[in-house]
Amino acid sequence: MAEEFNTDSMLSMFLYESNQGLEKLEGIILEKQDADCFDDSDINEIFRIMHTIKGSSAVLMYENIKTASHKLEDVFYYLRESHPENVPHRELVEKVLAVSDFITGELEKIKAGSDPDGDEKELVADLDEFLGELKGEIKKQGIRLPKANKQEEPTQFYITPVAEEDSHFYRIVIHYKSDTQMSNIRAYSATYALKEVAEDLLYTPEDILSNEGSHDNILAEGFHMLLQTKASKDEVLELIDSSEAESIDFNEINSTEYGKALTEFGREAPPIVINLDEDKSAAKDDKQQAPIAPGDYVVKSKETGKGKTLAKNQAKQQAIISVNVEKMDALMDMIGELVIAEATVLQNPDLKVPGLDLTNFQKAAAQLAKNTTELQDVIMSMRMMPLTSVFQKMRRIVFDVSRKLGKDIEFEVIGENTEVDKNIIEHISDPLMHLVRNSVDHGIEDDPEARMANGKSPKGKITLEAKNEGGKVYISVKDDGKGLNKEKLYNKAMENGLIGDKAMSEFTDKDIFKFITLPGFSTKEVVTEYSGRGVGMDVVVKNIQSIGGRLDIDSVEGQGSEMTLVIPLTLAIISGIVIQVGEAPFVIEMASIKEFISVGEDALIQEPGGEEYLVLRGDCFPFIRLGEKYDLPGAKSKLEDGIVAVVEHEGKQICILIDKILQEQEIVVKPIPSYVKKVKGLSGCTQLGDGSIALILDVGGLMIEEERR
Repeated sequence: MAEEFNTDSMLSMFLYESNQGLEKLEGIILEKQDADCFDDSDINEIFRIMHTIKGSSAVLMYENIKTASHKLEDVFYYLRESHPENVPHRELVEKVLAVSDFITGELEKIKAGSDPDGDEKELVADLDEFLGELKGEIKKQGIRLPKANKQEEPTQFYITPVAEEDSHFYRIVIHYKSDTQMSNIRAYSATYALKEVAEDLLYTPEDILSNEGSHDNILAEGFHMLLQTKASKDEVLELIDSSEAESIDFNEINSTEYGKALTEFGREAPPIVINLDEDKSAAKDDKQQAPIAPGDYVVKSKETGKGKTLAKNQAKQQAIISVNVEKMDALMDMIGELVIAEATVLQNPDLKVPGLDLTNFQKAAAQLAKNTTELQDVIMSMRMMPLTSVFQKMRRIVFDVSRKLGKDIEFEVIGENTEVDKNIIEHISDPLMHLVRNSVDHGIEDDPEARMANGKSPKGKITLEAKNEGGKVYISVKDDGKGLNKEKLYNKAMENGLIGDKAMSEFTDKDIFKFITLPGFSTKEVVTEYSGRGVGMDVVVKNIQSIGGRLDIDSVEGQGSEMTLVIPLTLAIISGIVIQVGEAPFVIEMASIKEFISVGEDALIQEPGGEEYLVLRGDCFPFIRLGEKYDLPGAKSKLEDGIVAVVEHEGKQICILIDKILQEQEIVVKPIPSYVKKVKGLSGCTQLGDGSIALILDVGGLMIEEERR
């Protein structure tokens, strides 16, 4: 029953599962990089990951990926079967990461629409040499080499069932877990694995590749197979990936029953239970026992603390589904439009007619607002993703850079399950990479003896931590290295002409630390692969500011440094205060507002150069007249007539004169159209309830512009 399948329907699943597998692989490798060896569970998991990637890539005819993954699978096959001692662990770690990098690079080509044309020959030859040494070590230790891990491609997928004396006939039903995603692809992987031993193989549903709807059918009814083979039950079960299987009904039948089952697909019989978690050696011992009479076998995972139970052939409820990211983005846009529509209804000018009884309307409006808020929260929660994958990449960066620089570094991760909006994750990956590299290269001392002389461990330590506080996410990179030298930073900035002729006393410690984020600034005397060109940290700041975040730097010389990214949870919808200046409405993000205050002219200080400052409770702050800055007709110019908004960005405060406060509102952030000339101090726009457009103030931009005056 060979079917013509559409590889396009498998491609996204292949990329998703392969990337997930590689992430898990790197997690295992980097976690055990400093161990003496991998334990049995690690070896089994790495073998399974490579086996899955090998099978999937073979189906899609990506030969170089298949060959590389198969060769690494061979290595872990011999480790799994022979358990040799004295395996060079660090060398093995490097081999695995080399294969992971190769496959990742090929997957990126596939994502970009290109062919995976990387040459795997050198990588495979390297693995062959390592495998030869491994086999030699196995023989040297007096361990018998296991049977070769061969993958023989059959000339045909299906063969007319001609029974021989040693042929076995099996009826198999795989029941996947209710939260299994794309079970149809997993089902096809099972058939692809069994074809190595199949004399004949039939399965239903038949259209598992060409029909995405078969996924629901498989979850509800199970995946049914009829198999004729010379392999034993244990050998067949070994080939089937049971990682996502809740249970496997395994029924050995005779040739007559097999013939009938070709038309009577799916009969049931009383089950016997076999636990998947039992030691494989027990399964091997079973081969020495008398053959079990034909009957249904149910292979079911045993849960901790529970006895063996019979698996029931019940319809499986689907708990999780995968959704295309573009659909999620479209849904988020629709929610934004709904928020605008709600504001339009609730702030409609017609409601301001005197004498209207709006009691019932207000009740309905309150219910609408409640439902809209709840819907917004649900959609936002669906877009939230843990930082696990980003932090996993940082582990790899520390491993690679520390190895190339010859530094011994411990890397600690805290709070990797902290969740942020998906779009935020896409923006912070590169900045975080720069910060981690900086800590490895600049932060940790080159000489372990110098660390010991300062009372430190010879092994450096870098801590990556994430936490969620007050609607913001704080991601810090902390090292226990040499810290920042303020005088050196100041002198370097002066030398490069980055700070004019200002004296060092005019800057706070944090101001001086932030010199490292200026374009063209570097304290590295020699240009290396990782630093010394004066680029990187300025890019970090720009990227973080583009999503409304900031970078905080703190350091103690001789003790270490800490760099913290402070970023919003989401970019799509923010809480803001709508203000008015002249006839123009503006929005200030709620998180930036410290207070609104009324002051008199006596609080104003004017400098000869035209700069203005306000003195509030003994502190002096820069002062901006928004109406004057943007030349808005009708804007109030006297302090007594308006209101002063005190706003904060990156620990600094400025005062802005506005006419009046209109309302608090959920703001749907929209970019300013490209055909409108860019105006400093504005970050976007939004539509208000009356249909008018309000500009969103960029507090950070206003502050930077004020400092440059």
